[in-house]
Amino acid sequence: MRFTGRWDNHSRPSYDDVVCWHLMLGGHATVRAAAATVQQRLARFTGLHMTPPQWLHVTVLRVGTAGLVTQDDMSRMVTRAQAELDRTAPIAVTLQRVFYHPEAIALSVSPGSAIAPVLAAARIATREVLGPIAGDSEKDEWLPHLTLCYSTVEQPAAPVIAELGSTITACEATIDEVSLVVQDGSEDQWNWRVVGSARLLGGRGAPSV
Repeated sequence: MRFTGRWDNHSRPSYDDVVCWHLMLGGHATVRAAAATVQQRLARFTGLHMTPPQWLHVTVLRVGTAGLVTQDDMSRMVTRAQAELDRTAPIAVTLQRVFYHPEAIALSVSPGSAIAPVLAAARIATREVLGPIAGDSEKDEWLPHLTLCYSTVEQPAAPVIAELGSTITACEATIDEVSLVVQDGSEDQWNWRVVGSARLLGGRGAPSV
């Protein structure tokens, strides 16, 4: 296996200037500590762009180009997603298995199937407000993962795999909200802003969003 440059691939949908649904995990101390440990081990390798601690995330759904999604659209999507998640309880997940992709190194989120209601809520909210989502299909398999770093150049993966192996010490986290995020500018600049979040309330009643 070889890594390739994340931003050299122009065949996939761009994540520059877009709106996305994300599970924002940078505020979870356990996740932040686990990511820091792995990133420290990777620091000696060149050609790797690390995800900033505050923006550690699991991408749920790419909504579309930021310039085409209005503030009213985003507010309506958050409100609709909240209605879908009012009765969904927070979800306990584990991050342990290291996932190697040609463009990135990530931690798989397990059990991925447990987060399916969050993806369903994001899809329903987005489609009801904006219509069909380009490039998204319910037939596509969703593999939830938290990206630790991206490869910026073509390089062999074997030395990195030898350093990290296939697993890390298990990290537990609880998913209790999904956030709508605007990613201004190029993806590698991390100029993000959270415009709203829908909480997993488990029937406890809806808060303001």
